Amino acid sequence: MSLVLVGSALLMAVAVWWLLRHTINVQPWATQGLIPDAHGSMTSRAPIRIGLWVFLAVVAVLFMLLIAAYGGRMAYEIWRPVPQIKLLWANTVVLVLASVALQWAVISVRRGRIDRMRIGLLAGGALTVAFLLGQIFAWRQLANTAYFEVTNPAVAFFYLITGLHGLHLLGGLVAWGRTAGRVWGDFDAAKVRQSVELCTIYWHFLLAVWLVLFGLLFSGDNLDLLLTICGIR
Repeated sequence: MSLVLVGSALLMAVAVWWLLRHTINVQPWATQGLIPDAHGSMTSRAPIRIGLWVFLAVVAVLFMLLIAAYGGRMAYEIWRPVPQIKLLWANTVVLVLASVALQWAVISVRRGRIDRMRIGLLAGGALTVAFLLGQIFAWRQLANTAYFEVTNPAVAFFYLITGLHGLHLLGGLVAWGRTAGRVWGDFDAAKVRQSVELCTIYWHFLLAVWLVLFGLLFSGDNLDLLLTICGIR
């Protein structure tokens, strides 16, 4: 547990230092790293990208602490893991496809293929909604099993882990919706490209987080390895 806490503190310190460094040293008159918008003025996209990475660092710390708490609770002899829900495998594939679709949208917008970018963007959002609906069905499947007990810590962790991840995806869909609303009619190609790239980074990050959480929920007999990784043993 101590290793995870130290690592989380270091990650947070680095994120804060990076933000302060790029905020204090900003020179508004400098044009390096700027991109022209539709009116010919210069707009910097570095602060937005840095802000996203700082936010992702904070989210990573949150999930690291959650994983450490999960691993610590598993160390108790009375731990009863949640049975494997096969629907989560299908949900994982759907989330992977959503990330792939958004990556295709990024490649398309960089090459100026706006129609393909629109398809990739819409597909990524639709697949993400399908993933969230699949998670809801997974929660209902667990609730309808004879194994379900509200007092079981494993059940509580299951809902907490999947629910927290789902909330972050819902937040991402808000940004995705704003981006999708810009890609019809006349729009600023530079700003749309930036928005698509940032959405894709966020989806890739949440996909990586989900893969870790998915492995955590389906750790099976690998308890000793998980506790070692978490610094508990």
